[in-house]
Amino acid sequence: MGLGPARDVSLADARLRAAENRRLLLEGLDPLEEKARQKGPDVQERTFAQVAEQYITEQAPGWKDPRSAPMWRSSLDRHVYPVLGSRPIGSVQTEDVLAVLRPIWESTTETATRLRGRMERILDYAQSHHWREGENPARWRGHLGNILPKPTAVTKVVHHAALPYRDLPPVYSRLGAEHGVGALAARFVCLTATRSGEVRKALWSEIDLKKKIWTIPAERMKAGREHRVPLTNGAMALLYKVQTLRSSSGEDSFVFPGGRVGSPLSDVAVSKALHQAAGTKDVTIHGLRSSFRDWAAEETDFPREVAEMALAHAIGDKVEAAYRRGDLFNRRFEMMHAWERFCAGQSTEAVAKPPRSNPDSAPLFTWKDSDIGDSDA
Repeated sequence: MGLGPARDVSLADARLRAAENRRLLLEGLDPLEEKARQKGPDVQERTFAQVAEQYITEQAPGWKDPRSAPMWRSSLDRHVYPVLGSRPIGSVQTEDVLAVLRPIWESTTETATRLRGRMERILDYAQSHHWREGENPARWRGHLGNILPKPTAVTKVVHHAALPYRDLPPVYSRLGAEHGVGALAARFVCLTATRSGEVRKALWSEIDLKKKIWTIPAERMKAGREHRVPLTNGAMALLYKVQTLRSSSGEDSFVFPGGRVGSPLSDVAVSKALHQAAGTKDVTIHGLRSSFRDWAAEETDFPREVAEMALAHAIGDKVEAAYRRGDLFNRRFEMMHAWERFCAGQSTEAVAKPPRSNPDSAPLFTWKDSDIGDSDA
């Protein structure tokens, strides 16, 4: 039970408030409810659900993703409101927050972590409007972090089913026999070692066909950093082929268009193409990144950080990251060319000594019609 922020309440006042709270408890009264009653009906009747809805309504226009507000409301409806929805906002305490979080903290940790943050923001909002006093009971640092286990200690890591890299060449070849956009996108995911969403939502304005570079803007990257992707001969051939399927010509049009005009290809379409080529649904499109990483570690001499940066992962600690401020683009271009040759079923000797490149000068490869075929894509 809070007595008010330490910076605003003197020791003498805190003692007086504590004594008053003890008196009310001895009389069988709830100090928090009594305080709300004394402040008037407006404060007393302002429930957690009402404050939460007001917060969402006011803040949602500034949120980037239009889906955020519905997701907030859905999670609060399901997990929070059954416990706290009708409670006066000023009476919410730590045990109330824990009553929401504990049942799901270890089973659905990511959801619970989001809910904790949302409750904290709603309670901060209420305090800013003087609808409650005391410390925020949903605060993690120095509070709930001392009660609940760390999310990283209880989160169950879900690994995406990966195709063993040695089994990839025939699957890649079968993808080449398909001519749908889903199969083209799946091959492009494979050759670039990028995520399905990054490929499906790629725009032509992000592609530099002359320099053979695909620049994914920070806002579309999981890590929030711009990522430059080297485009090998096979990747370029796929782009030239998919150009013939374009339904619109603007630079803001999707590279891999969906069935509806102006929409990107669906994740289902890409996954379906991979499942058909692999002959099983026990592999995922995201797992191709793991196939690439395993190949790089077991079949090549490329340094670990080159593969990690190809996957847009952070490399090492802050010192290592500061030391390697560049994105190792030239080495990554070499690695992706070697990876392409492996996927195409070409000799391991060709993988061992990939050619060097300079993407800022003349293009390394010259595209030709035969590059669309299975032998060199």
